[in-house]
Amino acid sequence: MGSPSCSPTAGSQWYDAAVSIERATLMRTVQTALEEDLGRGDLTTEACVDAIVGGRAELRAREPLVFCGAEVACEVYRQVDPALQVQAHAADGARLEPGEVALAIAGPAASILKGERVALNFVQAMSAVATHTRRHVEAVPEGCALRIADTRKTLPGLRALQRHAVRCGGGHNHRYDLSSAVLIKDNHIAACGGVGEAVRRARAQAPHTSRICCEVDRAGQIEEALEAGADVLLLDNFDDAELPQVVAQVAGRAICEVSGRVRIERIAAIARAGVDVVSIGALTHSAPSVDLGLDWIAEP
Repeated sequence: MGSPSCSPTAGSQWYDAAVSIERATLMRTVQTALEEDLGRGDLTTEACVDAIVGGRAELRAREPLVFCGAEVACEVYRQVDPALQVQAHAADGARLEPGEVALAIAGPAASILKGERVALNFVQAMSAVATHTRRHVEAVPEGCALRIADTRKTLPGLRALQRHAVRCGGGHNHRYDLSSAVLIKDNHIAACGGVGEAVRRARAQAPHTSRICCEVDRAGQIEEALEAGADVLLLDNFDDAELPQVVAQVAGRAICEVSGRVRIERIAAIARAGVDVVSIGALTHSAPSVDLGLDWIAEP
């Protein structure tokens, strides 16, 4: 057999293959995970399963969810044993109902078992983020243009995978790292002596291609930030009742982004207030787990 096949047989309106995970990052992340779990061997499998025995298994949803992680699971099994064949039956971003198959794996039984936990860990975690994100996206009322975005509150070493899962859930990515954009937070403001001074310094030093985003946590800072040249206002911990007045005051002079204490129950009100973006750390750091399992398929 050749290298694993991982071509999806089901499409998704939410998934864009052009924003897949960068190959080098994917390979490095999977290698680290396999070294952690399989680096000293698999005592159980090596003791119980004959190396020449073949096997088949299917990764199935055990509850309604948004699937994510086909590419990662395929890479896990490629690194465990290139003799394995992996077929994706669901594209990243596809909805699955209980019992539906996401992936099928065939080849040496021992190799399937050795990669099982690492593949499941990735797929369960990524599907959890995609499912949680989709719930937030679907909470935006029809006709509203609010973007649901993630934050940098990701697990160390897994940012690229979690951001991919957010996209597959229909969300958008915030800045990737500290070099990606200027985002002036409360401690920057305190260190500079005020909102206006912080924005002016950023405007003078940052590349002309970079937008200047500034956090404001009270109404009195809004005009100061706008007059200094802020392109985006990060409205931190504003109540829902305040947001329509804030959006009206900004009047299109900057992008309005809401962050802080944003639960899914607030999405509709935030969207109807005319806010442009809401950034939610919980998309990645607090996504409720979803249940997928690897079911062994008896050979005839």
